Amino acid sequence: QVQLVESGGGLVQAGGSLRLSCTASGRTFNSGAMGWFRQPPGKVREFVSGVVLTTGIAHYADFVKGRFTIASDTAKNTVALQMNGLKPEDTAVYYCAAVTVGTVLTLVRKGGDYWGQGTQVTVSS
Repeated sequence: QVQLVESGGGLVQAGGSLRLSCTASGRTFNSGAMGWFRQPPGKVREFVSGVVLTTGIAHYADFVKGRFTIASDTAKNTVALQMNGLKPEDTAVYYCAAVTVGTVLTLVRKGGDYWGQGTQVTVSS
């Protein structure tokens, strides 16, 4: 059974930092793409960042560029999201997702083949 498990969420003041981590189990993710989506309160889920596992090429939503950094470690089957300069509007449940074939565009267009359960990030003003 494949599982993606997120960790690292929590409460932080505006301007602070958090590091989210997603650990996969049940299969090895060394192709395709992994990434992060988020769902703010009362809003639809949106793409945040993704990385192509074979190349390490990363993509970011405009609203996190320059603040968030994604990194994958295929040896450890993990993907992390370093979030700096957090804003109250970053408050959301953050989900890890993975596609076994394709690119970050595949992840964005069709969603993940696998999803984590989500981790809450709350940024206070």
